[in-house]
Amino acid sequence: MKNQLANIPLFRGIAENELDSLLSCLSGAEKSYRKGEVILSEGEPTDRLGIVLSGMAVICYTDISGSNSILGNAGPGAVFAEAYACVPEEPLLISVSAAEDTTVLFLQIGKIFSPCPNSCGFHTKLVRNLLTICARKSLQLSRRILHTSPKTIRGRLLSYFSECVKKSGADSFQIPYSRQQLADYLGVDRSAMCKELSKMQRDGIIRYRKESFAIQNRTALQNLY
Repeated sequence: MKNQLANIPLFRGIAENELDSLLSCLSGAEKSYRKGEVILSEGEPTDRLGIVLSGMAVICYTDISGSNSILGNAGPGAVFAEAYACVPEEPLLISVSAAEDTTVLFLQIGKIFSPCPNSCGFHTKLVRNLLTICARKSLQLSRRILHTSPKTIRGRLLSYFSECVKKSGADSFQIPYSRQQLADYLGVDRSAMCKELSKMQRDGIIRYRKESFAIQNRTALQNLY
């Protein structure tokens, strides 16, 4: 497990021989979830942040009508619920569930900021790493706002696919969402989105199968913005 933790961004710069002390100091607890199982429930407070060790967690917001919006996902090494853990009296406005069989490591974040009687040297590094992660999360939310700003479903899909191409550095890429999750993330109706995907494939703009996508015509894609 130490080798796995050493590669997680939250623990960057922390020596492997410090990890046992870190887990003990922050009351580290590992838990496994089956696909579809709720990890954190909306309306409940938490004093722990979660780190995905394996699998995938999905962060979701449900409005009073029951409509879901996917705010993001957390794969291996990713942190979630850190903002809520910083204010443990605040109930969650979101829920976190397992998109597949998932293992999570929980840490009591309050102990990161509290003076440690053992004078653990990793506290400062953890705080720095956590601030970096929070800043990146803020940028991810900004990207989602960008993708949901176009008025048409095609415009939202193109905005999201454009980011995927830039991140992968290739015209072929995998997306981390099912069709329903992608529709929720983009804030559109699933059936209407699937019809638009089929139209885009017939128009020679994209090719796709399940979660694998490829841009067929970059010029056509650019002209549609």
